[in-house]
Amino acid sequence: MAINNSQRAAPATELIQAMTGSNVLIGTLIHNPAIIIFDNQSDASVVISIGTISWKTFTAGEALVLDLRGNHGIAANFTFDEGTSIFGNGAGTGSFSITYIYALNN
Repeated sequence: MAINNSQRAAPATELIQAMTGSNVLIGTLIHNPAIIIFDNQSDASVVISIGTISWKTFTAGEALVLDLRGNHGIAANFTFDEGTSIFGNGAGTGSFSITYIYALNN
């Protein structure tokens, strides 16, 4: 019998790095996120890359919340893979932060 873990969540450690004007590894996901927050805390635009894909350019101070749960809070298949590395490239002063929660399996 499968466990319905749609109502049990835990926070993952924040991934945060200062932007230097070149590609910087912000971090690698150690769990599959259910909700993930991308937060450009710098004073310049930051391009986020996942693998070889330049995914989104965040303007200074922009944040984005992605709710990856399906209908009714069940997140069976739609999420970023555990082990996904996320990079940022921005020349401003400040950091880029990624925070997320994930579904518990026990």
